[in-house]
Amino acid sequence: MFLTISTSGSAERPATDLGFLLHKHPGRAQSFATSHGRAHVFYPEATEQQCTAALLLEVDPIGLVRRGHGKGRGGSPDFALAQYVNDRPYAASSLLAVALTTVFKSAMKGRCDHRPELAANPLPLRIAVPALPAKAGEEGGPELVRRLFEPLGWQVEAEAVPLDTRFPEWGDSRYVRLELTGSLRLADALSQLYVLLPMLDDAKHYWVAPDEVDKLLRAGEGWLADHPELPLIARRYLARRWSLARTALEQLELARLAEADDREVEELSPLGGAAEAEAAEAAEAAEAEGVEPHPVSPHPVSPHPVSPHPVSLQVQRRAAIVEVLRAAGATRVLDLGCGEGGLVAALLKDARITEVLGVDVSSRSLAVAARRLHLERMSERQAARVRLVQGALTYVDTRLTGYDAAVLSEVIEHVDPPRLPALEHAVFGAARPGTVVVTTPNVEYNVRWESLPAGHVRHGDHRFEWDRAEFRSWARRVADSYGYTVAFAPVGPDDPEVGPPTQLAAFTRGTSTSTSNDTSAGATR
Repeated sequence: MFLTISTSGSAERPATDLGFLLHKHPGRAQSFATSHGRAHVFYPEATEQQCTAALLLEVDPIGLVRRGHGKGRGGSPDFALAQYVNDRPYAASSLLAVALTTVFKSAMKGRCDHRPELAANPLPLRIAVPALPAKAGEEGGPELVRRLFEPLGWQVEAEAVPLDTRFPEWGDSRYVRLELTGSLRLADALSQLYVLLPMLDDAKHYWVAPDEVDKLLRAGEGWLADHPELPLIARRYLARRWSLARTALEQLELARLAEADDREVEELSPLGGAAEAEAAEAAEAAEAEGVEPHPVSPHPVSPHPVSPHPVSLQVQRRAAIVEVLRAAGATRVLDLGCGEGGLVAALLKDARITEVLGVDVSSRSLAVAARRLHLERMSERQAARVRLVQGALTYVDTRLTGYDAAVLSEVIEHVDPPRLPALEHAVFGAARPGTVVVTTPNVEYNVRWESLPAGHVRHGDHRFEWDRAEFRSWARRVADSYGYTVAFAPVGPDDPEVGPPTQLAAFTRGTSTSTSNDTSAGATR
């Protein structure tokens, strides 16, 4: 198997900087052991104007079959010739994709210790794969290759390889000669190859287990969710295992949760994004220094704040949640849809909280949360208080049982209404914490956002936004169904006409299911 990566240079950046990105010196050839052969990296050309890195994977075709113990594709004991007639060692496939992660592991992660700015910026790239399986037909051939790579910003040259140039009447083979040209980050280009090479081959040399979903989500971070061929990619990458493909599509659908939660406040705040962020940081800094943040009252407050330093809605929402958890005496807390860790950080500042489990579908958001929380620099005692795990909230997860409280902060509005019952069962029916705190936008308040066009929701990923009556109706139904009582409170200025910008419901598990309380003015029953 053979693949080349080329880039051109300029006066400011020589082309040989590609060696820094790949962590492979252009001046020497290197060889690496893989589970099915050896991978060689060398540079056919390495000048300041043009640099090309080549990856050659030598596969032992007989060993490839024999290691399968007579099982799997090409390993049937009834087809002994498969040891000698096998295209796996010659055409780009999952073997080459695995070699990419083995040889260029740091480059795929976007890490370049010597020149970090190189990894962060796009480069002019040309990637060539001389033999790429892409079977002809409705779901194959050069046309499919173009449909996969062009939406990612590549200029694609895909040419079908004939079966035999001496006999053109035989037609084309299932292979394509591929050349990609474009300006992308090298990490993004490698991640796309890692997913799409085996997907085009429509076969894998190893058993596809549920952990392949996580691999797909990690490699597809930032580009896969919006790809027009997403269903086909998921189905073929996961070896047509429909249950795994459905899981991947569901998690990708929810992957925007974390990015949307906090962005909606910055985009819509009357203070403006920069002032909003500054106010939030100032409030959190004061809280970190031991100054008690101003709690959100469960009673009506003035819609016109008199403080010369207005506290952001985001900070008010976190303070309201923490106040409910304190009143409930919760010490072990779930942050469901934790995003980039804002609420997790607020919870860790409360010494009464002994454990926080943050759950999110987005691995990228969890990585950002880990960095912002400085997990790698925490003391052993502090690090024992927090865990971040990936998971989808519409599925029952045994890791979520046994906690005092759970928080769904600005989460439910991102879930398609037909999927809400699954979330309700997973949280209230299966996990069953003693307290559940839910916050969500109040659509009635949207008329107060001057920057929000009439009739628009606060963020494009919101599947719905409820008014106060709709939210209370949903909350009471859930409480009655799962054995909880529920109380409501406003978060932010409680406008006498349209209510607060955020509405909060606090569920308490109990034996009685007939009581629901309102602590806000003008509540709709």
